Amino acid sequence: MVTLGEDEPDHRGRSGLHLTGRDLTGNPEVRVTDVELVATAWHVLRRTTFEQRDRSGAWVSKTAETYDRGNGATILLYDADRRTVLLTRQFRYPVYVNGHPDGMLVEAAAGLLDDDEPEAAIRREAMEETGHEVGELEHVFDVYMSPGSVTERLHFYAAPYSSETARHAGGGLVHEGEQIDLVELGIDEALASIGTGIVDAKTIMLLQWAALSGPFAR
Repeated sequence: MVTLGEDEPDHRGRSGLHLTGRDLTGNPEVRVTDVELVATAWHVLRRTTFEQRDRSGAWVSKTAETYDRGNGATILLYDADRRTVLLTRQFRYPVYVNGHPDGMLVEAAAGLLDDDEPEAAIRREAMEETGHEVGELEHVFDVYMSPGSVTERLHFYAAPYSSETARHAGGGLVHEGEQIDLVELGIDEALASIGTGIVDAKTIMLLQWAALSGPFAR
């Protein structure tokens, strides 16, 4: 039987997806024994069987499902003089189906790297979503956002914005169905909204960084 993503390229032209993880050697207490492709749609869901040595020295077989959507980048655009941040607002079905009242999420601009380096990717996403051309970037940190099941590593950045960096109205890519609104907030208002109006993890992390050690630190 031919499986898309293994011998036969999937609709994104990928093959050999069942080999990911089989060559890992960084942890001598873990050895991968099998990788099964569960789904190969836009992203890849794998079921991996591995053995892990327990504290008695015995090898214990375990199974993990991992969702591989690639790595991403996010950015906090800020105006230190005006004490404002520029965020986005868009509909997110996963949060809508999991209890968010209307699914409209306030977030820092972000996107997948695709085939770009992180800095190039976040410049691209900032331009598409906010219409601002990013100048000098500050790398904040890299974080695994949901390490129990999602492989994604997210690269966090910050950069100033102003009327001089604006190139167009933003809003995302129409041909990809994006409908993104811009939300400019004072940093104090944004911080006060954490947990109520702002419930996106990456955005909360960037706002707290900005207040504690970033452009708004006192």
